[in-house]
Amino acid sequence: MEDRVSGPELVLVFSGKRKSGKDYITDLIQDRLGSEVCCILRLSGPLKQQYAQEHNLDLDQLLGPGPYKELHRADMIRWGENRRNQDPGFFCRLATSGAQTPVWVVSDARRLSDLQWFRSAFPRQTRTVRIQCSEETRAQRGWSFIPGVDDAESECGLDSSMEFDWIITNEADAPSLDEQLQPILKAAHEAASSARLGQ
Repeated sequence: MEDRVSGPELVLVFSGKRKSGKDYITDLIQDRLGSEVCCILRLSGPLKQQYAQEHNLDLDQLLGPGPYKELHRADMIRWGENRRNQDPGFFCRLATSGAQTPVWVVSDARRLSDLQWFRSAFPRQTRTVRIQCSEETRAQRGWSFIPGVDDAESECGLDSSMEFDWIITNEADAPSLDEQLQPILKAAHEAASSARLGQ
C-alpha cells in the first residue's frame, strides 16, 4: 500500500480514553498545519455511517456528542467488534480511502488491530500518539463510567504494554499543549516538506 501515488508521508495515529481530548488536540494540529498539509481521519466515522445505514438511525446524531450516540454506543461497539473480527482493516480502509494530504491524523484508534493495520500498511510513515489525562479531568469534561463501554476493548484495548512514539498529557497542570506538540508538529512539517520535494 505504500506505493500509492497519493500516499502519506506521515501517519499520526492518536488514541486515548473517552473525554481525554483526542478531537480537541487533533483539530488543534490540523489548525496549525493547515488542511492542505493535514487531514483528520476518524475511524469512528465510517463505523457510525455503516451502523446507521444497517440500523436505520440518524447518522448526524450518531456523529455528535449528545445522548443519542450514548444510547446506541454499547450495541454499536458490539456490532463494530463483529465487523473487525471478520476483517480487522475494514474501518481503516474506509477511513483512508480518498485521503490526499501528506500528513494523515487518525484521531481515534482504539484497538491494537487499528495500530497494526496502519503499521503494516504504512510502516515507514506511522507514528503513534497517546492522549492521557486523569479520570477526574475526564469527569469534569462530562465523562462517567458506563459498564460495557468503558471496560470494553474499544476503551481498554491500548491501555497496557503499548509503546507510543509520543504521549501527550492533557491536564491543566501538565506542560502546555504547545510545548508537548512541538516534536509532532516538527515531524509533520518535515513530512510536508518531503512531499513537496518529491513532487
